Formats: sequence, structure tokens, C-alpha cells
Amino acid sequence: MSAARAALPTRQVEKPWGKDVLPAPFTAPEGIRIGEIWFEPPAALPDFLVKYIFTSEALSVQVHPSDAQTIAKGIGRQGKEECWLIITAEPGAKLGIGFDSDLDEAAMRAAALDGSIEHLLTWHAVTPGDFFYIPANTVHAIGAGVGLIEVQQNSDITYRLYDYGRPRELHLDDGVAVSKGERYALDRWHKTVAPHGSQQLVDGPLFLLDHVAGAPSPAVAARYPAALLVIPREGVVEVGGEAIAPGACAIATSLADVRFADNGSCLLARGCAG
Repeated sequence: MSAARAALPTRQVEKPWGKDVLPAPFTAPEGIRIGEIWFEPPAALPDFLVKYIFTSEALSVQVHPSDAQTIAKGIGRQGKEECWLIITAEPGAKLGIGFDSDLDEAAMRAAALDGSIEHLLTWHAVTPGDFFYIPANTVHAIGAGVGLIEVQQNSDITYRLYDYGRPRELHLDDGVAVSKGERYALDRWHKTVAPHGSQQLVDGPLFLLDHVAGAPSPAVAARYPAALLVIPREGVVEVGGEAIAPGACAIATSLADVRFADNGSCLLARGCAG
């Protein structure tokens, strides 16, 4: 029996706000707007998900609950925290995260109903290398013209508060109940990632994420003692003897199975037990 492949299976997801022309190495089927490219979570790391997102239009204004909130609701551990590394940004590209001023539940519901919530968000201009962590309960929206890598808890619970008139379901009761109507702590949750530098991006408690240039330092390697995901950004990485190029994501049983490109860079990720 042949050994299991290191490269994770991918799935292209059509979205109304997606793009019919994707940046290399991705291609969209003719006439189809692809918004997301998912990497199937491996059995060894089932609790978090890696995907690429590409937008031609703004995504819905939305929010995700925490694990504690979904457990209290009786639906198990299905919270979602996520983070974004911007890889492409057209002129004027921006992300809406948090609010310019504090909003209570009544004001947020009213703003969602009349559409003004879009203008109450704080919109952050972005360029490649910007990194944002999005805690649960943070109201957010990805604007048009953005390409990013998202690492998130593996949950599909999204509460839409506003969707620009698209004919999709909204979730005002659930969404408003878990939303924080407050400013986003940019100084805490935002980083700038140098393309050829090594940097710790997320230090738990739900998952770990590092940007690594070349091979990881001993300090970074100590954070990944077992199975991990390897996401090449520049250069080809070998995982278990299999070549993994940018645009792919691979599962490694350990760092010993990974041969890093000397002049390349990649993301390393793993979930945290909980």
C-alpha cells in the first residue's frame, strides 16, 4: 500500500463575491466565481481549517460565536476564531473590523436592518503582509479586491448581520446576541509580516501559527513537536519526500519530515488541544 499523500485535498467554493480570474497558481473554471479554496482538515489536525479567500465584492457583515457560547447553546464546541494574512490587495482594498464607536444591541440591530452598519464599521486599508487576528464576537467584513490566507477554528457557524441586499439568510437574533459593539484592538491583534522574515503570528490558545523564512529556529521548532501543517509562500518545500509548492498545504507528521527551501518562506500551523 502506498504512503498517504502529504498534500491536502482542496475544494474550490463558488461565492457571489468571488473572482473568475484568480492569482497564480490558482485558476477558476470558466464563468465561475471562486471565493474560497479550502484544504480538507486532516485526521491528525481536525480542529482547524486553512483556506484562501479572493474577493471581487465585499463579504457580508458577520460575526462568529465563541466555543463557550456554542457549548452553552447546546450545540457543542463550534466557536470560531480566525486570522488573515493579506497576500494580494487591489487599490482601495480594506477590511471592516470592529466599530468606530460603541454600539449597544438595539443600535446594532437597527443598523443591521437599515444597512448603516456597513458605515459604522472601522475600515482598515490593507496591503500584502498585513496580518489580523479576529477573536470570536468581533463584527467584521472583508472588502472587495482582497486575497488572503485564513486560518480558523474548523467551524461553519457564521451569523450574517448584513449582506448588501443579497438573497441570503440573515441571523440577527443570534448575531446581535454574540456581537461586541466596540472598537477593534488594532495594536494588539494586527501585525506586519516581512516577506523574508520569521515571525510568531498566533500563540494559542486555539491554534499556533508562525511565518518562517528558510528553516525554523530551535525556538520555533519547539512549538511544533508533533503533527503540523506546512503552507509554502515562496519556494518549494518537501514534506515526506513530496514536493509542496505555493498554493498548496501539506500535513507533516513532524518537522523532521520537512525539508525547507533555503531561500523560501512558509507558514507553520497546528491546533491546540482543548
